[in-house]
Amino acid sequence: QVQLVESGGGLVQAGGSLRLSCAASGRTLRSYTMAWFRQAPGKEREFVAAISWSGRDTYYADSVKGRFTIARDRVNTAYLQMNSLKPEDTAVYYCAATGRAPEYSVDGYDIWGQGTQVTVSS
Repeated sequence: QVQLVESGGGLVQAGGSLRLSCAASGRTLRSYTMAWFRQAPGKEREFVAAISWSGRDTYYADSVKGRFTIARDRVNTAYLQMNSLKPEDTAVYYCAATGRAPEYSVDGYDIWGQGTQVTVSS
């Protein structure tokens, strides 16, 4: 059974950067779409970014375009480079995977990590 483990979260000042990692164990995710979602207190979980299994296609929420970059290696790890962070980026960030094509919906993903907290102070 595959497991996803996120790391790299923390506290950063507005304008700063963080790099999140998502490592898979149990099986290779070479053929899987991988994505990042986030959930702020009192809000629903929302799409942040996704990357196709080949790494050629990437997708971003409008709120993070130009600031965040999703990447992956060919085996088991996905990354989210977050630059120019804003207080409204504060949330728990979740890594997700699916054997289907990239989707923007939470329902499109069936493998989830436990989340990592990102806090951006003003």
